[in-house]
Amino acid sequence: MRYTNPVIKGFYPDPSVCFAKGKYYMVCSSFQYFPGVPLFESEDLVNWKQIGHVLTRKTQVQLEKVNSSGGVFAPTIRHNNGRFYMVTTNDTTHENFYVYTDDIYGEWSDPIKIDRDGIDPSLLFDCGKTYFLSNGTDDNGEGGVVQCEINIATGKKLSESKCIWKGSGGRYLESPHMYKIGEYYYLMAAEGGTEYGHMITYARSKSVWGPFEGYARNPVLTNRNKAPEIIQGIGHGDLICGRDGSWHILCLGFRQIHMWMPYHTLGREVFLIPVTFDDKGWFTAGIDGTAHKEYDIEGDFAQTRKNIFTFENTAWNVDWCHLRHPDMSNYKFDENQIELTGTGITLDDMDSPTFIGIRQRDLKMELTCNVTIPENSGSGDCGLTVYSCENEHYDIALRKNAGKANSYEAVLKLNIGGIKHEQATVPIPENKAVLKIKSDDLHYNFSVITNEGEKILGTAQAKYLSSEVSGGFTGVVIGLYSINAADNGKPCIGEFRNFNMQYD
Repeated sequence: MRYTNPVIKGFYPDPSVCFAKGKYYMVCSSFQYFPGVPLFESEDLVNWKQIGHVLTRKTQVQLEKVNSSGGVFAPTIRHNNGRFYMVTTNDTTHENFYVYTDDIYGEWSDPIKIDRDGIDPSLLFDCGKTYFLSNGTDDNGEGGVVQCEINIATGKKLSESKCIWKGSGGRYLESPHMYKIGEYYYLMAAEGGTEYGHMITYARSKSVWGPFEGYARNPVLTNRNKAPEIIQGIGHGDLICGRDGSWHILCLGFRQIHMWMPYHTLGREVFLIPVTFDDKGWFTAGIDGTAHKEYDIEGDFAQTRKNIFTFENTAWNVDWCHLRHPDMSNYKFDENQIELTGTGITLDDMDSPTFIGIRQRDLKMELTCNVTIPENSGSGDCGLTVYSCENEHYDIALRKNAGKANSYEAVLKLNIGGIKHEQATVPIPENKAVLKIKSDDLHYNFSVITNEGEKILGTAQAKYLSSEVSGGFTGVVIGLYSINAADNGKPCIGEFRNFNMQYD
């Protein structure tokens, strides 16, 4: 069958995959969002279903007031002797740790810390031993891919840390993964930075400690010089063997908003790339060492896509996320609606406002949601946000005016580079309305619908929510939020119903 990349759309970067119990399991980075580390399941490597998160308790990860694109960096998932392990870095606290579970659908353990520096950690289980790899510096201060043996029960080091490979010469050597295939240990990594120069490289050795011989034609996979091309930033991959013995790389990449405009707003997404080994044990990736939109894969199945997202067909604890550690007393969930109680924390703060979000999957989107501010609510804003980070987000909201009985308005606010601007404010006849966001490749369009009809509030350029402008490693998240007015005597409450996010 033929499949289309990306196989997982939207902000799900740094994929890592393992095979266990007849299925494939994948994890991705989550940074400042909670719950942390989205967890996916698949039977064919093409169709993925999110089944939960790995880090679901505050005791597992410190996210209080972490910087945007801080927090939980690239995770690795592995399976050994019936147990799943997820190892990752909290880049804000500079801690490497892992958690484990014997039930992939259940809770994961509290974290076990590893006394090692660096980011992008990985585990190799081999011959009864466990090896911990990351980028960083070894015990002698040498930088590169660094490895040590650990006690998997305690996280304690059992050997010195040793630099085993310095890469092929690209900057930002990261994302090391080790595999034992036949007589060789294959060490795969990313170089070039997770931007337009991103690439996957590898080396091999007959010893887990090296020396490692680099692939003569590194990088094995990159789109760094493939232009004009929508798909860019290919790198940070994990190698996996399919049920039929075929090999693949699951890696990240991103889609530009336009062929001639080097901006991406959806974040780094998940791409599936075929791999072929030659008779000397070296492998190539893709058709020509680059990532394409479509490939063929063995199997009698169809690729399915979900194009409509509603409250009814999503799960609050699976498909949705919060900023940092939320105060759950401010959230009241129902099957087809949610009530959000505001606080004084805003979307501009490096904190946890009353916010619940879902990732934007494609550039062309139409979103509507019924929003009501109950008459007994305090004053403030309740609405929708197209959110990149504290300094870049576009918000459309209903506002209950302080000190004015039954006075409501719709407002469009644009925050670009920390410059906060109210683009439009229009009165509305009552305390409820339908808020609408429609996007294409280059713009977001905002309007409000009441019993008086539809009023257009304004348009904003998509590129200002891109990683190229706002920086960081995340992507656009569509959020519902409630914020109290500064002089509010009681909290502002928003009721959200009939959420419908639809893609072409």
